[in-house]
Amino acid sequence: MSLHNRLRNGLHSWNAVVFAVFLAGTAISIHGRPLELLPVLKSIASGVLGAILFQFTVGNVWGYAVEYRNTGGSVTDRRFLAPFVVAIAAGAVTYAYNATLDAAVWTAFWAFAIMMALLALGIRFADGYREGAA
Repeated sequence: MSLHNRLRNGLHSWNAVVFAVFLAGTAISIHGRPLELLPVLKSIASGVLGAILFQFTVGNVWGYAVEYRNTGGSVTDRRFLAPFVVAIAAGAVTYAYNATLDAAVWTAFWAFAIMMALLALGIRFADGYREGAA
């Protein structure tokens, strides 16, 4: 199989989205810098890091949704939506006080992760008591 066919067959829509995030991160990072070797390499590294963080974040949110649905939950349950609400609120408050998008996104990410973990622990704890009482 030729390289052209392998690339065309292997490039799915998810790969295109991650590649677009890489290009956007690289372009934003290189904007206003001289086109010399070190700034270009730093911008490419920034684009790669952005793509990795995007894939990690979206992958975790997708995994959270799939696992919640697989355990019989609905994506409209308050328990499912709670981490999203907390993350949006924390990001908005951070942006209101700090006025930088980076800090707001970082805060929202960690608020989501911590709320998701606390919710999972709380559900397991409550289920453990229900099983012990039966």
